[in-house]
Amino acid sequence: MIEGSCQTFVSDCQVRAAAELISHAWDPVVLSALRLGPTRRKELLMRIAGVSDKVLTQALQRLQARGLVVRGSSADLASGRAGAVYQLSTLGKSFANGPLAQLAQWAADNQDDLVGPSATP
Repeated sequence: MIEGSCQTFVSDCQVRAAAELISHAWDPVVLSALRLGPTRRKELLMRIAGVSDKVLTQALQRLQARGLVVRGSSADLASGRAGAVYQLSTLGKSFANGPLAQLAQWAADNQDDLVGPSATP
């Protein structure tokens, strides 16, 4: 547990830092998709319904810049082609399999009680 408290609007607040990791709508989805292991970008496009190529590329770049995703290369033995593959870094695995997975489980457990964006008070 983190000692002390986060004061409102403090830029170095741990809660703010953690929230920034999921502030872009597709970043947590990409992290979750990469939990299955190293994946090519085209496979990610097929795996993640609704994301455009441009948005996926931007998400992968953001996640790489934060050290959550690493880009490597792999040869496809069937086609003989080499290509880029993306996978979670050690830090990315700890986030995707820990807090992000717990947040997803919480959302699943409470989905009936969560108010959707179109609901009015």
